Amino acid sequence: MLYDLHIHTSASDGLLSPVEVISQARDIGLPGLAITDHDTVDGLEEARCFMEENSPALDFIPGIEMNTELAEKEIHILGYFIDYHNRLLLKRLQEIKEARLDRARKMIMRLANMGFNIDMEQVERIARGDLIARPHIAQVLMENAYVSSVKEAFDKYIGKGCPAYVNRYKFLPTEAIELIKGAGGIAVLAHPGLIRDDSFVVTIISLGIEGIEVFYPEHNHGQVLKYSQLSRENRLLITGGSDFHGYNQDENRGRIGSCGVNPEIMRNIFDYQQRKTKNQQEEH
Repeated sequence: MLYDLHIHTSASDGLLSPVEVISQARDIGLPGLAITDHDTVDGLEEARCFMEENSPALDFIPGIEMNTELAEKEIHILGYFIDYHNRLLLKRLQEIKEARLDRARKMIMRLANMGFNIDMEQVERIARGDLIARPHIAQVLMENAYVSSVKEAFDKYIGKGCPAYVNRYKFLPTEAIELIKGAGGIAVLAHPGLIRDDSFVVTIISLGIEGIEVFYPEHNHGQVLKYSQLSRENRLLITGGSDFHGYNQDENRGRIGSCGVNPEIMRNIFDYQQRKTKNQQEEH
C-alpha cells in the first residue's frame, strides 16, 4: 500500500472533512497520508486528534499546498511535517485568506453584473469553511444550473482571461518555500508536469526546493522517469500523491491512495526529516 502525500479536505476545496479522510485512509489500509489543503492548516488539528484516538497506527503527516505564481505561471508548493502552530506561517495564511475572500467577492460581483443569480452566502455555504476558492464559485454556478460542470465554469466565466476572472493575490514561490522551511517543514514542488514548462521546474529547484512530486495521477510514464532522474541529479526527495479532492468532482484525480510513494521511498522522507530536525535542534 502507498503513502498518499497529497489529499485535500473541506478545510479548503475538498468535499470530505478531515475526519472522513482519515477514516477512509484507515478503512482501505493506507500506512500513512498527508493532508495538504490549499493555503490553510485549519483541518490538521481535527485530523490529528481523530487519528490519535481512532487510527494510531496510521502515519499522519501535517502538510499544506501553497498556491504561488512566477512570471504569470501558477506554481504549487507542498509542505510536509510543518509546525501548523508557527506564528509567522499563520499570520501569512490569514493575509492570504483575506485576499482570497476579497477576490471571491469581486468575482461574484462580476458574475452578478453579468446577470447571474449568485451571492456570497451561497458560496460560503458551499465552501463550508472560511477559505473560499474558485471551485466553490464554480459549484454554485453548477447548483444554479448556469453550467454543467466545474470545468465549464472555469472555461467560460472564471478561468484566466474570462469575463468574471479577477487576478489572484501575488505570492511568490520563494516566500512559500521560506515559510514552509521556517515552520520546520519540507518544501516540495507539486505536480511539475502540470506546469508544462520544465524551465520553471529548474528555476524552482534553484530556489531551494527539497523534493519533487514525481508520482502524480496526470504524470505519464515518461514524466515519472524524467522527474525521478531530475530528483536524483539534484539530490532531492521523491514524493507523490493522488491530489484527492472528493468523488464525483472535476478536480478529483483519483481515489485516496490511488497514487503515492511506497514504504521504501517514504522511509527516505522520514529519515531526511529526522536529520533535518536534529540539525535544527543542534543549531539552536
